[in-house]
Amino acid sequence: MPDLETGVLVAGAGPAGLLLAAELALAGVRTTIVERLPERPPYCRGFNLNARSLDLLARRGLAESLVAEGHRVPHAPVTGLPGPLLLDGTATDHPFSLGIPQTRVEEVLEARALELGVEILRGHELRSFTQTADDVTTVVHNGQFGRTIRSRFLAGCDGGRSTVRKQAGIGFPGVDARWYALLGDVECELPYGPAVGPDGRSLFVIPRPGYVRIVVREDDPPSDKDTPVTLERLQAQVDAVLGRHVELRAPRWLSRFGDAARLASRYREGRVLLAGDAAHIHPPAGAIGVNVALDDAFNLGWKLAATVQGTAPEGLLDSYHAERHAAGGRILANTRAQVALEEAGEQPWADLMRRVAAHPAGNRALAEIITGLDACYEPGGHPWLGRLAPDVPLLMSGSETHLAALLRAGRPVLVDLTASEAFAVWSAGVEVVAASSSTLDMDAVLLRPDGHVAWVGTPGSGDAGLAEAVHRWVGKVPAAT
Repeated sequence: MPDLETGVLVAGAGPAGLLLAAELALAGVRTTIVERLPERPPYCRGFNLNARSLDLLARRGLAESLVAEGHRVPHAPVTGLPGPLLLDGTATDHPFSLGIPQTRVEEVLEARALELGVEILRGHELRSFTQTADDVTTVVHNGQFGRTIRSRFLAGCDGGRSTVRKQAGIGFPGVDARWYALLGDVECELPYGPAVGPDGRSLFVIPRPGYVRIVVREDDPPSDKDTPVTLERLQAQVDAVLGRHVELRAPRWLSRFGDAARLASRYREGRVLLAGDAAHIHPPAGAIGVNVALDDAFNLGWKLAATVQGTAPEGLLDSYHAERHAAGGRILANTRAQVALEEAGEQPWADLMRRVAAHPAGNRALAEIITGLDACYEPGGHPWLGRLAPDVPLLMSGSETHLAALLRAGRPVLVDLTASEAFAVWSAGVEVVAASSSTLDMDAVLLRPDGHVAWVGTPGSGDAGLAEAVHRWVGKVPAAT
């Protein structure tokens, strides 16, 4: 007998694993996380939540507190362009990037997961697993003894070197790194921003509370990229670029990264699924990493929960790969394009891109592309179809609310805007909410649990096409239809 049984076992307690576990638990699925590290690392990998992530988190009521304590920046991070990509006027409820430590985001997500009953086993390394047609049996080890965990599904959120991905036999094609850069959280007297040396080489100094983050290309990376970075190595590289000595002190975190780009050949193998860095790695351009991980988890959570509970329509779980694998491919293309643009100099195509970015419409389009705000899983005849529904104001039973608030419970919602209960018959298969809006020219809208629009009822069209949409995304259709 296994030592523990759970509905879904999640490997990795980073942003993807924590949000996925919280989404599963919100839907009533018993969920366990195993994390190799005994505690959260003291260093912070990133400091950016983009507009897309904030929109998604707002659908569960998780964005407001983060926004209150973070720092708003009215543009999207981008590499290779001389000016910013402004977010004003883009398709978002949060037209800004939020400067906030990833460690704080993880704290909020962990508190959410624990509140919902998720069990987190830190200091437990996933060693191996076997899967059958019915379940997955996983062996984990806490440094003293091993234990087995049986689950209906296993989710690999265990990073770019994912053990889950490798043992599942999922390929990881892509391109190797052409260059590496050193990252050091240190104390020094360098001013913030780019610093250019006498030979034109540069490094970047980013302000952090009580220290700075230095990023500098490595002239001659070691043959083994996993060789630990030392303060002496970072110091030598900084001195070489600047052509002078500037003392680096009190290192908090030293690391190395490159411009490799890889995408898992598939996001699902039987009862094993991948999310976050386990599914894709890419250059850090655009500070997109944690944001893509959250996007994966938000897409997967409700689909996997419905599958575990036996209510999912056929093909629902496979739609996770279809939607997010394509999105992963776009992310790799976007980040690699930014790196190419940074290195392009006066190439004609690079000049063209800079001119596009200088045009208000082009600037807005690029901002939406780079942040994922243009995500449209299945475009249709109506502009909302396939997209994340905007957080429009609504009136319900005489009280003001917003569309995002209808999604707090993580369930699909059919919003009836006719003021006649014309869609009440559908309550046998999906939650129907009667509301009114002075801004929407539609009779009804079917929202997936992740807030993306599955169906729009335009004036005069009745419920044409609604049965197909409910059957596809919810799995229950009222007998009367």
